[in-house]
Amino acid sequence: MEWMAWTWPTAIFFICIGTILTVFTVLAIKYPETPRKGILRIETTRGDRLFITLLGSAFLNLAWLGVVGANQPFALIVCLIYAAAVFRWV
Repeated sequence: MEWMAWTWPTAIFFICIGTILTVFTVLAIKYPETPRKGILRIETTRGDRLFITLLGSAFLNLAWLGVVGANQPFALIVCLIYAAAVFRWV
């Protein structure tokens, strides 16, 4: 990992993203889904909601760093609540 100057937390992050994408691909193949309309009134699938969740979580973490500081484990809790809300209502 030194050739890219990665740290273990960075590697774990990208491994988790890869795992999530793999799981969602398998779910899409095994259990096809029809798009649904949620609170935003746009048709979304599981993949769309995952993208919205990942993008929103990135912004939440950046805002957390700017406002609160480096107490990131609490930002993870906020992101998990945000993810649950997106998958439930969007």
